[in-house]
Amino acid sequence: MEFTHNEEGAKGLFELFKDGECIANMTYSRIDANNIIVNHTAVHPSQKEKGTGKRIVSEMVAWCRANDQKVLVLCPFTKGVIERIPEYQDILRK
Repeated sequence: MEFTHNEEGAKGLFELFKDGECIANMTYSRIDANNIIVNHTAVHPSQKEKGTGKRIVSEMVAWCRANDQKVLVLCPFTKGVIERIPEYQDILRK
């Protein structure tokens, strides 16, 4: 799988690809240089129940840590994953 990140202005997009096909994406808005708001996560129907949603959250968490970012999560799916995995909670904006 390949994880990509693109940001233009105050909007950002994380995508997860498998065999050249986008199987999951996550959108965010930038608050400032070190804070983002994750507002939507989508997983291709063929990838439901295969851990793909959790994988894109994991990739986003790793990106946040590597880039000194904190996150305000509005997306219910991503919020649920982060709440269930205490190790991910260090990226949350307090």
